[in-house]
Amino acid sequence: MNGRFIKALRLTDISQDDSYISRLSVVKNLSCIEKLSLHEKVTFFVGENGSGKSTLLEAIAVKFGFNAEGGSLNFSFSTKATHSELFRYIKLIKSFERPDDGFFLRAESFYNAATYIDRLDEIPSSLPKLIGSYGGISLHEQSHGESFFSLVSNRFGGNGLYILDEPEAALSPMRQMSLLTLLHDLTEKKSQFIIATHSPILLAYPDALIYELRKDSITETLYENTDTYNITRRFLENPKRMMKYLFEKEK
Repeated sequence: MNGRFIKALRLTDISQDDSYISRLSVVKNLSCIEKLSLHEKVTFFVGENGSGKSTLLEAIAVKFGFNAEGGSLNFSFSTKATHSELFRYIKLIKSFERPDDGFFLRAESFYNAATYIDRLDEIPSSLPKLIGSYGGISLHEQSHGESFFSLVSNRFGGNGLYILDEPEAALSPMRQMSLLTLLHDLTEKKSQFIIATHSPILLAYPDALIYELRKDSITETLYENTDTYNITRRFLENPKRMMKYLFEKEK
């Protein structure tokens, strides 16, 4: 495996840090492996809430130079510093190629990124409005799902590094399948994606590298072996039986 722009990452010496960061399960697990290789096209981080996938994704993005709250490489807004310091303790092993484009999408701070775009366009300038690169309509004037899809379909130009944190949060199942199409088109244009997700639809992207994050491990796995796939499959095969099991378990 050889990531197009980021080939791999590894944890540097964190032994002198006695903050909460050193106690995170994802940090302990990274310390047990030499490096975490990334796919040249699509790498997924999957795992339960609290497994550290979003924390790791954020650290990769910030280390590469993205704004912690999301956006392109030249976004510099900040509403509240809530990101962890993990980025200080990871080293990105980069290829000689540099992306022409890039974006860090955080579902939880997408509103702030949309606001920043509107504010930049309010500044008098002879240059074209920034929103033109996002479909021409303020992202605030669209539904959350529509604005996100406008972002990907209009702003992502290819030959880029795109880091997405739970993009399915804004999308219906049908739109998630449409996102797969856009994702494939962009990888054909020499793009690299790193995605944290809970979506069994997105996770099905063919030939992707999947890492399942657990409290005691980070493991490369197959789609059909992920908890995300198996739990969803069992539920859809017999929802009534699953409901009965869940409700009886609560008693």
